[in-house]
Amino acid sequence: MPQPPKDAQLQIRVSRAEKTSIQRAARSAGMDMSSYILSRVLTARSAQFEDLVAASAGQATPSHALAELNTFLTGMTAQELRDAVAHAPRVALTPFIANYVAAMVEYGCARLHIPAPSWTREVTALTEPAFGTALLSLRLHLLTHSPAAFRCRNIFIDATLGARI
Repeated sequence: MPQPPKDAQLQIRVSRAEKTSIQRAARSAGMDMSSYILSRVLTARSAQFEDLVAASAGQATPSHALAELNTFLTGMTAQELRDAVAHAPRVALTPFIANYVAAMVEYGCARLHIPAPSWTREVTALTEPAFGTALLSLRLHLLTHSPAAFRCRNIFIDATLGARI
């Protein structure tokens, strides 16, 4: 995927010692200072995505962890989202959580008009439908109002990325 052109500048104030330290670290990594700093910042978003996904994997009822992931993904620009979700989560996920995370990422990418990362297509959709409520009277509503990214994965919910129940 081609990188967008660099058409903006960011300046930060640092001490001489900090600048020297950054230059030394960048040189050791074989990078210029800008590339080195960007690699550190963008890696942080990816690591935060990984941590939030791991938090949802370790819970019997992951709704709070998924809400945290929702908040994280919703506040991003297209480039930030692309960088954060470029790689598949490395933590072992249940089929439901894997599909829910993939659907959230796909929905967020569609909302920002960017392609979803290829790893989301490798997550096999659920064989049995999963509904966001146990109330049978709401299932028809969920079947008809769930966002496409979730419906394709056999997940039927009413709120998505950026929304709260």
